[in-house]
Amino acid sequence: MLFNWRIFAANHQKISSLHMKNICCCQRTKGLKSQTALRRSYSSLPGTGVVGNDIKSLRSIINPPAAKIRNIGIMAHIDAGKTTTTERILYYSGYTRSLGDVDDGDTVTDFMAQERERGITIQSAAVTCDWKGYRVNLIDTPGHVDFTLEVERCLRVLDGAVAVFDASAGVEAQTLTVWRQADKHNIPRICFLNKMDKTGASFSYAVESIREKLKANPLLLQLPIGEAKTFKGMVDVVNKEKLLWNPNSDDGKEFERKPLLEVSDPELLKETTEARNALIEQVADLDDEFADLVLGEFSENFDLLPAEKLQAAIHRVTVAQTAVPVLCGSALRNKGIQPLLDAVTLYLPSPEERSCEFLQWYEGDLCALAFKVLHDQHRGPLVFMRIYSGSLKPQSAVHNINGNCTERISRLLLPFADQHVEIPSLTAGNIALTVGCKQTATGDTIVSSKSSALAAARRAERDGAEIPRHDHEAQRLLLAGVEVPEPVFFCTIEPPSVAKQPDLDHALKCLQREDPSLKVKLDPDSGQTVLCGMGELHIEIIHDRIKREYGLETYLGPLQVAYRETILNAVRATDTLDRTLGDKRHLVTAELEANPVETSSVRPVIEYAQDVSEDLLKVSREAIENGIHGACLQGPLLGFPVQDVAITLHSLRVHPGTSTTMISACVSRCVQKALKKAEKQVLEPLMSLEVAVAEDHLSPVLADLAQRRGNIQEIQARHDNKVVIGLVPLAEMMGYSTVLRTLTSGSATFALELSNYQAMNPQDQQALLNRRSGLA
Repeated sequence: MLFNWRIFAANHQKISSLHMKNICCCQRTKGLKSQTALRRSYSSLPGTGVVGNDIKSLRSIINPPAAKIRNIGIMAHIDAGKTTTTERILYYSGYTRSLGDVDDGDTVTDFMAQERERGITIQSAAVTCDWKGYRVNLIDTPGHVDFTLEVERCLRVLDGAVAVFDASAGVEAQTLTVWRQADKHNIPRICFLNKMDKTGASFSYAVESIREKLKANPLLLQLPIGEAKTFKGMVDVVNKEKLLWNPNSDDGKEFERKPLLEVSDPELLKETTEARNALIEQVADLDDEFADLVLGEFSENFDLLPAEKLQAAIHRVTVAQTAVPVLCGSALRNKGIQPLLDAVTLYLPSPEERSCEFLQWYEGDLCALAFKVLHDQHRGPLVFMRIYSGSLKPQSAVHNINGNCTERISRLLLPFADQHVEIPSLTAGNIALTVGCKQTATGDTIVSSKSSALAAARRAERDGAEIPRHDHEAQRLLLAGVEVPEPVFFCTIEPPSVAKQPDLDHALKCLQREDPSLKVKLDPDSGQTVLCGMGELHIEIIHDRIKREYGLETYLGPLQVAYRETILNAVRATDTLDRTLGDKRHLVTAELEANPVETSSVRPVIEYAQDVSEDLLKVSREAIENGIHGACLQGPLLGFPVQDVAITLHSLRVHPGTSTTMISACVSRCVQKALKKAEKQVLEPLMSLEVAVAEDHLSPVLADLAQRRGNIQEIQARHDNKVVIGLVPLAEMMGYSTVLRTLTSGSATFALELSNYQAMNPQDQQALLNRRSGLA
């Protein structure tokens, strides 16, 4: 392998003009325009570029210094231009030799057939490229709410992010969601106002919406030269230069960077000077070190302040997340991507600048997090890992703390969307793709050995760190995994014949490992397989993937809404279980109380009365809690999970020799008895809805939402459009996209996101119960 890399570097100029089979070239199928095969040619591997006649060392190609690594994600609302921006980044960094287009279906990161056909991103894709001596590990994430877990698990392992905005729309519904996810993981961000050439684009409106809706502090590092049809470039506020792109250039690779002069651009220079002074004051308010510099040496004249000092201060406030740099451009028209790449390397943090407390306890030993699993038809499971400390090598054994098992990594790859290059090792700060991990799943912590995890746990305990308790000592130092949202839609899925059921089970097992937000369960009454997902599109994509990737024609039942149940009053129940198995008598008597709780709680709150023996709890606590949790999985009304309840155990009498299984069964039966006695309530999922519609079509849209039991909260103005914001029950939103297209002649767009669960009114609840029991 090392020999291949040397050959590649030495013959760079010859090879870059060829199709590189097996390494950097693959068959692509065009999406909607044609079905002819298209070869995508890649000019070079990351890090193998030749600067003048100097060839980089092999070590810098494979393992650059951590300070030169940027792990970033591209995140935004659907259709803001994430994938197009990613394509331009790959082209200008020299990774691809032709510009990919979402409409043509020939993009690098949207490589799934479903992504090409629909023109949307479904799976996050990782790509590695170089820019001016920096290694950029880039992840393109989906914008659709059905695939929000893809964004969540990628943000978990990134050091920085680029938030892309449609300059004509500003902050949209899903932008708020991904911004909150980035806040949760403390990720520094850069804002890129895309589509500055689009009709209705407004730089000031987009910046104001960032300030108001995201409660962020925008730093204007660029100003646009023209907007909408007149957009031709931008002004670099930090360096007081104008950047102009040649209108006749096809690929936007060449652009002019000219200093602003009083003679040629008096108005633009005045505006830029004011913007730069405001920027300096803004940064000085946020950074004490920079404030001392400004007030001391350059207080008389801000123009004398070197750009490097200002850039260093912007980097510090960005990493501290007290402000967000704002840039602009048009990815589709190839304008503004090179300055965006410069900003990524200048302002976003390296892995060294991200504080990870747990690293000190590993003392250089391997510690990595598996954040994504893909199933390859030939290689088997491919596991994406973020390496936090130590290094990974092929043919090495590693320990999975979560699964308490040893895995062997057979090969190590650098990820390039659906193409991968084999490498001999990878160090901390990088994102690796491993082959050979059979049991590792999303969110698992990987270390070099069980003994190293135990040693790290003991060091952490010695230092007095607060770490969660686990049954096994080694499990105390788990990295925080990924929070998987609860599914809101479900339907039955059946194979074409009984003989194909094992094939379907295997396909669903593989897909569940790839996508933890997909849940599969067996209906105990009908024996049918039930598919639970995040939305209509999510389930539709899973169905399509089973057909294409596993060759199974499956049948889906009608989509159902995942309701929840709760109780409205406190009830008490007693139950006795008396069984004789063989020569052993099992006797348990339980008395407990079920109460509604005001705070939203998906799992039951479990409490114990003072009368319950501590000695008995030591032995039986796990059995009691398993029984309570099991009973709350199926409610008494419709069989949906019960939430917002507290279960208090008042007494438990156990005959000597009774098994814990019997204790669990008795407690479970007692909880079910209490729930049946209580006054019951169905809870339905309520969705946050945002509809962008022209004023001419506003009335029919509002009338339709009123019929769907919608609650309109506000109607905002966005240029010539109106944005309707409200809450609508999910049950009323089936097929809404088709209805909205019909009402508005295809001009409106909408975004849905789960808000919360709320109680149904008595009439709607009765109608639902009648439908379910076959009376309606």
